[in-house]
This record gives sequence, structure tokens and C-alpha cells, in this order.
Amino acid sequence: QLQLVESGGGLVQPGGSLRLSCAASGFTSDYYAIGWFRQAPGKEREGVSCSSRGDGSTYYADSVKGRFTISRDNAKNTVYLQMNSLKPEDTAVYYCARMDRCMDLTGWGRARNWGQGTQVTVSS
Repeated sequence: QLQLVESGGGLVQPGGSLRLSCAASGFTSDYYAIGWFRQAPGKEREGVSCSSRGDGSTYYADSVKGRFTISRDNAKNTVYLQMNSLKPEDTAVYYCARMDRCMDLTGWGRARNWGQGTQVTVSS
């Protein structure tokens, strides 16, 4: 059964760090692009970062460039999102997704499957 399970969320002070994990099962994650998205209360879900299959290309939303880093551990079938210098506006539920490709002509690629999400709260 295909499954994506996020973990690592929590409460952190502004300027702090968290590392989110997305553990995949039921498929080989390095055959697919894996993306991170987030949704804040009252806002639409937005793309945050994506790791392409094959060539190792990575993509980031402008709002997180230089602060977030996406990485893969194919042996563990897991994708990580290292989040540094966190800001209150990063507060959201973070989801990972299996995608055919990170980007398409209109922006972030289409997600095929979603995890259940993990809450990230940045507050003093």
C-alpha cells in the first residue's frame, strides 16, 4: 500500500530550526519527484520545495530559498526538509507529496499522492 508519512513538526521559536521527514512506503521514492507543500490557516496550499527524480535537481519557493534544504536518503526511502532561520510566517501544516515532476508549464507539478501532514508552529 502506497503511503507517505511526515514527521518532525513542532513548536519552535523564530530563528530556530526543524527537520521534517517524509517516509515513503509501497513505492520506490527515487523513481518519483517528491515535493513539500504547506498550508497556513485561511490560505491555499503552496509549494515549498521539490526534489526531482534522476538528476537530483531541487526547487524552492522564493520565500524559503537560502533557509530550507531538501534532501533524499534513497536507502531509507525518505525525503527530508531542513528548515533553518524559521519565521512566524512559516507556520503551517506541511505535507509531502509524490509527483511525476517538480515543475510544469504553470508552476509546481501535480501531486499524485499526499501524506497526512505535520504541524509547524513558529512562535515566541
